[in-house]
Amino acid sequence: MRRLIGQLLKFGIVGVIAFLIDIGIMNLLIMGPHLNNVLAGAISFLISLVFNYLASMRYVFRHREDMARWMEMTVFLVSSVIGLGINEVILWMGTAMLPPDAITTMHARYLLHANIAKITATVVVAIWNFLIRKWLLDAPAPGKPVNPRSVAHRLGAWSLRHQPFGWH
Repeated sequence: MRRLIGQLLKFGIVGVIAFLIDIGIMNLLIMGPHLNNVLAGAISFLISLVFNYLASMRYVFRHREDMARWMEMTVFLVSSVIGLGINEVILWMGTAMLPPDAITTMHARYLLHANIAKITATVVVAIWNFLIRKWLLDAPAPGKPVNPRSVAHRLGAWSLRHQPFGWH
């Protein structure tokens, strides 16, 4: 339990930094070139994702020795694409009720709605990311045996036997 609490705290710290990168870039893109929140949110999400991957795999989750790095990155990428989809739907819903020209005619209100939607999306996507990454990417606690029937182990073992492009 102590390990899980420590992991949640680290995940939270990484998440807050990624969120600041994400919301900061999104706001700059909405306020500067007046990009709509869905496009600005996608760009900012993808930029913050790079930080999130590097920090999460270094400080939050431990590499599974029974999983190839290419599979680790694939699981992270697929879960992130799903997270991006969730993010985009929530961002769209946050401003969908405003008039089509709200980004210019009601800029402050548009920005407020976009930011409320972004905060909501961040919470939902953070829960999704933690659960899926904990389930599929995190190694067992030190000294704890790997469950050979777990989805993570079976996926990892398969990935070690099937290296793409002859990687080893």
